[in-house]
Amino acid sequence: MEKDELILAIDQGTTSSRAIVFNKKSKIVSTSQMEFGLICPKSGWVEQNIYEIWATVFETVKEVLTNEKVDPTLIKAIGITNQRETTVLWDKTTGEPVYNAIVWQSRQSQDICEDWINKGYSKLIQDKTGLLINPYFSASKVKWIFDNVPGVLEKALKGEILFGTIDTYLVWKLTKGAKHVTDYSNASRTMMFNINTLRWDEELLDLYGIPKCILPQVVNSNENLGVATRLKEINNNLDIPICSIIGDQQASLFGQCCFNKGDVKSTYGTGCFMLMNTTNSIVKSKNGLLTTIAWGVNGEVEYALEGSVFVAGSAIQWLRDGMRLFEKSKDCEKYSRVVDGSDGVYVVPAFVGLGTPYWDNDARGAVFGLTRATKKEHFVNATVESIAYQAKDVMEVMKEEACTGIKSIGVDGGASANNYLMQFQADILNCKILRPTCLETTALGAAYLAGLTSGVYSSKEELVKYHTIEQIFVANMSEEKRSKLYTGWKKAVEATRIFKI
Repeated sequence: MEKDELILAIDQGTTSSRAIVFNKKSKIVSTSQMEFGLICPKSGWVEQNIYEIWATVFETVKEVLTNEKVDPTLIKAIGITNQRETTVLWDKTTGEPVYNAIVWQSRQSQDICEDWINKGYSKLIQDKTGLLINPYFSASKVKWIFDNVPGVLEKALKGEILFGTIDTYLVWKLTKGAKHVTDYSNASRTMMFNINTLRWDEELLDLYGIPKCILPQVVNSNENLGVATRLKEINNNLDIPICSIIGDQQASLFGQCCFNKGDVKSTYGTGCFMLMNTTNSIVKSKNGLLTTIAWGVNGEVEYALEGSVFVAGSAIQWLRDGMRLFEKSKDCEKYSRVVDGSDGVYVVPAFVGLGTPYWDNDARGAVFGLTRATKKEHFVNATVESIAYQAKDVMEVMKEEACTGIKSIGVDGGASANNYLMQFQADILNCKILRPTCLETTALGAAYLAGLTSGVYSSKEELVKYHTIEQIFVANMSEEKRSKLYTGWKKAVEATRIFKI
């Protein structure tokens, strides 16, 4: 019997790194995951130790490659997907980072963004990049490092410093410094890349004071970048090429096989990200959505509309670690079987501000509707429901901007395994929720792209054959109840935004 071809996907996320080996039929053969810590030196600041990120990536890859279920000689390609916007600057010669990685969630460059807004850059930046001026994106993070770490700007101007999002750093490490690249999807999240011309925008770089020489080459999302020579430290006979790099949310869109115009997916990871494929159309938003590049495949760039919720699965982690209400995240769902709903309690988890459609950096978390009858189960359910409410905020804007109805949404990410959340999501959105058999669609998207590059797959049409649905959640809530609940949520958000410390 002919042995199955395998693909290795590296999924570097906000709180953990995963390595997953898929077979051709998108089944998981071996997987490894390692969590790592966040560094929060001040309120609203979120950073990471880049050495820890690299160590967890390398160790998880080593674990799957040495797993007895895996014949590493059958691995045809590596696909990389990553947390986006998170920013790293490092010394070109030594590889030493000049500062911690500044995470996409971090608000520490907010003053820089406000300065750019006050200078009237908003329309120019949105027209060129599809993004809103926000500390979420990479440009202000780079500027912050230049302003706060002595000597870095001077070295950057001399060409001695490299910039990258996490994909860029991983490729650089895996190829031992031979490749300094990113793909179209990640470049479009930096607030430095012109999505119309598909080039780094020199006018914006001049406004920001960022030298172009630090930026990586932009390539297709399915691109053969040569052998990951660093993996020879695991097995000297390994000659596996890196064949895809793509931002995590776009990877999920690809992994869900959302290849047609109007296809929508929602990922419930640390944050919640809803993307709609707009194919070759650049849809400019007037109501807080982002216009982004979905991917560049075989030289063809496609676009997407995106709504970003900063806190989703991390709210469940907060219940677990901060509030200590349960030991494991999966235990969260047990609370929904103890009581019915949240009994009028609303949790607005604006721990690092609010994303789409509010883009309120100053908002902070709040709880409303507590009574003497409130139990901890109501509080847990209200926190879970907040994820669904935020997704509805995004979808309402998305329907308006794209001028289309949404009948179904593909879901993935860790929190999508929570049946209570998925049923409530279907109820509050009043549409079908399609949960695939493989929830690791972010890693799967990177694997699919790598498979297309390496010849494991022949076309997108072939990929659709391997995309199967595990469960469909159908709305069964009355319109009256749906409207009442959502009205309460909007009031809670409004009150949260009024109260500022």
